[in-house]
Amino acid sequence: MSEEDIAEEIRTLYPDAEEVIVQYLSGYLVDDAVGDEEDVLDVARQLLASLSGGEDDALKQLMARLTDLLKDQLHIRAMRRQGPKLQKLEKVLDMSKAQMSSTIALSEGVDLESINKGKASRVDMKKLEKQEAKLRAKIEKRSKRDLYEGSKLLDAHKKQQTYEEMFMQINPLESVNSKNKSRDIHLPSIDVSFASNRILTGATLTLAHGRRYGIIGRNGVGKSTLLRHIAMREVPIPAHISILFVEQEIVGDDTTALDSVLKADVWRDHLLKEEATLNARLAELDQENDEKRFEDAREDLSSRLTEVHSRLADMDAASGPARAATLLAGLGFDDQDQQRPTRSFSGGWRMRLALARALFVKPTLLLLDEPSNHIDLNALAWLEDYLQTWPGTLLVVSHDRAFLDAIATDIVHQHSNRLDYYKGNFTQFYSTKSDRDANLKKEYEAQMEYRRGLQAFIDRWRYNANRAAQAQSRIKILEKLPELEPPEVDETETFKFPECDKISPPILQMSDVTFGYSPEKVILKGVDIDVGLDSRIAVVGANGSGKSTLIKVLTGELRPMSGHVTQNGRLRVGYFAQHHVDTLVPTMTPVSFLASRFPGKTEQEYRQHLGNFQISGMTGLQQIGTLSGGQKSRVAFALLSLQRPHVLLLDEPTNHLDIEGLDALMSALEQFTGGVIIISHDERFITTVAKQLWVCADGTVKKFAGDVKSYKDLIVSNIKLKP
Repeated sequence: MSEEDIAEEIRTLYPDAEEVIVQYLSGYLVDDAVGDEEDVLDVARQLLASLSGGEDDALKQLMARLTDLLKDQLHIRAMRRQGPKLQKLEKVLDMSKAQMSSTIALSEGVDLESINKGKASRVDMKKLEKQEAKLRAKIEKRSKRDLYEGSKLLDAHKKQQTYEEMFMQINPLESVNSKNKSRDIHLPSIDVSFASNRILTGATLTLAHGRRYGIIGRNGVGKSTLLRHIAMREVPIPAHISILFVEQEIVGDDTTALDSVLKADVWRDHLLKEEATLNARLAELDQENDEKRFEDAREDLSSRLTEVHSRLADMDAASGPARAATLLAGLGFDDQDQQRPTRSFSGGWRMRLALARALFVKPTLLLLDEPSNHIDLNALAWLEDYLQTWPGTLLVVSHDRAFLDAIATDIVHQHSNRLDYYKGNFTQFYSTKSDRDANLKKEYEAQMEYRRGLQAFIDRWRYNANRAAQAQSRIKILEKLPELEPPEVDETETFKFPECDKISPPILQMSDVTFGYSPEKVILKGVDIDVGLDSRIAVVGANGSGKSTLIKVLTGELRPMSGHVTQNGRLRVGYFAQHHVDTLVPTMTPVSFLASRFPGKTEQEYRQHLGNFQISGMTGLQQIGTLSGGQKSRVAFALLSLQRPHVLLLDEPTNHLDIEGLDALMSALEQFTGGVIIISHDERFITTVAKQLWVCADGTVKKFAGDVKSYKDLIVSNIKLKP
């Protein structure tokens, strides 16, 4: 029985039910009807009763229908619960203590092999380990599925609320008054969980007003989850502190980009509308006679209008249009773009628009999740410069070290269900943490050496009559020493691309290439590029300058209007698209996905290959749709390497990768024996990997004489020179 059949039955009885509830309930019934959980039908009955306000005949009829539809699954469930049939024993069992000890030992987790020392064990340890592995896998799969289904339900619920409703729910106009109140945040003990996953336990959240905090941590530790909990006030942020979280692109409609930014400040928009209403009402009263009741009404309206004017003056509402235009221009929107409807922009540009809206609102606490993933190097340079003078508190999740070096005053390291704080930017954090880790390691080794010395003395003189008292004294010292935990060791990752076979030059060349979709709209003109197996080229430039067009001409997807593109006949190009997630099948596992694209290997070989990109264990067997962004990128790299490319063409490969994954990718590219062309905004990644910097601008592509830092400085200086 499919989920859609169940969903249709529910819709028939409850046509007004929210679709997200219908989909969740139908999936729950189909998936768990053969599971080991509580009675799924009873859970369904309670949920449906809450929709209808209580049980009635219609609900009873629906439950009877659902029972009939799920009879096969329920029969399997019933058979599982019954277990094996009881049989009459032919012999009397010896239930003595000696015979029961093996069972007790197993239940208590005792190592029988070490206890029995040579005695024959009747337990098949291999089978036992296999069953335990199956049980662990089942628990892990159940946990991940609950987390994924729960997140889908939460996201669907959030999408049903408008931006204005969500904003006013989190930041009600009446409660936000920060005058004479501290805007620092100090929560000494917070717990954050999502579904069955514990993100933080007894962690301290401390954010000083005016500081800019960068959150770092491995993919999957819950950084974005923490931001969502703060944004929804699921941790007790003081009510007078306004919060705004930039997470999703805006929904496109006929609103212009400029108006969209202006409307983002819901308080400003609300007060301006109230001002217009009050003025209109006062104008109506001015036309009435001078009766006492009109004078009272006029006085009340005038008093309220004065309050509204005061609030608008405090938020500098009059300068709104100019500020909004400046923000949009900095993020790459020209004058024409600012007047275009938001529905005409692609997803990446809508994310920029969401960022502009947040910067315009200027909340007390601004939360950003990987803001550099959706903007080009030009906009990133502007954003870094802009955020350095941000007046409020900033909390940003990012894996871009150069970005964190530019904007962060503090680093928050999220790991092991806690938050550790470091003063300074990322470089200072890395130096401090490295020194601290080294000191902790030395201290641990010294402590262990001291303990080994005590134990050696005890072992040597314990049974010597002359030294027994000294040995006993050391035993007491050793017993009183606290339990010593080894210092945490940072996990490292390695990626591995296969060596490519040698091919003769020319490998890939563009000679005096000009391309345009029409003679009137020429995008690239007179481009010359020579790519060899030793090439390390980074292409930078503003969005829309022609970077993607250059890539398509190089790969042969587009044919030039003039000039020549030469490719070696044996050349294999591995292309990592910026939106690589779109090429993955969310319902397939990483193993089955690789098998569908490159058949002919065993499951173990696919899993071993995925392990080269840190997709190991059960991760390779769960649906791609449940993986994090960084894990999806790793699957895409694994697919790319199976092509055994001569040239790697990587479009924004650093998006979603954590710092450890980025280090692994840089190391793999340095060891790769083929050519590399990257399009990226990550300064450190470009500096480490690329030997040449090419800039797309003014309808052509030219080699840049300086490094990426000098290019970003040039962008910022040009922006500041503009009126």
